[in-house]
Amino acid sequence: MEEITLFQNVAEESEWQLVEHWVSRSNKLFLKKLSRNDTSWADDKGKHQAGIYIPRLIRESGYFPSLSARQDKPHIFQASCVTFWPQTGEHKNSGMRHYSNKGPETHLTVIPSELFKGLSPASWLIGGRLKEPVAEAMYWFIVIDSTSQDAEILETSLDIDSDFHHEIIEPSALLSARALDRDASAELIEQINAAVRQGTLHKLLASVATLPSPSKLAEEAQAAYFKTDKLGSLDPFQMDAPGDAVMRISRDHEYQIFKRYELRRRAVEVISALIQHSDLTTSVVRGFADLDRIFLSASQQRKTRAGRSFEYHLAALLKAGKVRFEEQAILGGRRPDFVLPDKRSIQQKNARDYNDAAILSAKTTLRERWKQVTHERFNCAIFLATVDDRVSTQALDEMQAADIALVVPESLKTSKEAAYSKHPNVISFRDFFQNEVKHKRPALLAVDIKRSS
Repeated sequence: MEEITLFQNVAEESEWQLVEHWVSRSNKLFLKKLSRNDTSWADDKGKHQAGIYIPRLIRESGYFPSLSARQDKPHIFQASCVTFWPQTGEHKNSGMRHYSNKGPETHLTVIPSELFKGLSPASWLIGGRLKEPVAEAMYWFIVIDSTSQDAEILETSLDIDSDFHHEIIEPSALLSARALDRDASAELIEQINAAVRQGTLHKLLASVATLPSPSKLAEEAQAAYFKTDKLGSLDPFQMDAPGDAVMRISRDHEYQIFKRYELRRRAVEVISALIQHSDLTTSVVRGFADLDRIFLSASQQRKTRAGRSFEYHLAALLKAGKVRFEEQAILGGRRPDFVLPDKRSIQQKNARDYNDAAILSAKTTLRERWKQVTHERFNCAIFLATVDDRVSTQALDEMQAADIALVVPESLKTSKEAAYSKHPNVISFRDFFQNEVKHKRPALLAVDIKRSS
């Protein structure tokens, strides 16, 4: 009980410290992006079975105890599974249940409902199989809300791709920073060491001080996507899933490219700050202000890059599809990302039809910022494009009431983890281009709309 109390106190300060502690005591980890069915039972008891889904591949991986058929009901396979939940300090006599006559899924039942109440869509469940039992428990689990700082740390630490759902992972992958590229890292280490020895660190710092512009990063990311997917164009009318393409380019390809550039710049900056003093302790204490400035700048630059790059990739879709648009036009004190077809048409709201124009804004993450769009009223439809899978049902209802259509990647529209599938005001990128542009607003196209879909 002493240990449980101790880590309850730690949890109040930082859940990530709690995660790191239990990861260090585990030989295998299980990470799952939670679906709506994984959490809705906690908010609406009796509507769904109380528990989380364990995918078939995970069930059959050997991570969890083996299931055995019940003698009285042989179609039910089950196993006991004592679990520990550090956030509440509870031990639970959890169980694994698989109803073979209802499909491949297995439920992990008897778990703390309070941890699953009110969670944002696409939140996380991380757990581990312990090296040594804790009061009979061989498994632990921690729930991380997708809008929390801990979720950002988790996603960054594991370089989680945009199409991630669940996986068994090694503890070492989370406890140590994943190398972007071991050969490139080794080369950078040698380059910095050589500059220190030769007294040319200031020249190296000058050479890496400026990161590529957002447009340059966007170009490199698109080129990487074309190379990987054997495509030569982002024409949304020729793609089955243009939204998924933009999500992969911005959240996967470009982020990896950006981190390589970022590592070079920030590593040299940190070394330059620390090398000014005679020993490591003095360097850290006296150079703390410099280190704080470096990492604050890095954090702010990441957020700025993410938002601007999404706009560049969305513009690439519009250009490739020959959709007429104007960027960053100032309208009544607002500056929507894209007006279709142009600012002049938007302003002539009394001299045109409703479907002769449209406004398209882009936000990588919504939170409350989507409400900025509601002021952009110019007798035309308002569309808000995002790759955010964490938007709540309440926010979607509010957007629908404000007559705003949310445009999301195709895989997110149908995702079990997001809240989009049943909302009529949420459409996919493909629907936006095929129906909202090509079918309803053909005047927005600069070419014949009769080309093949």
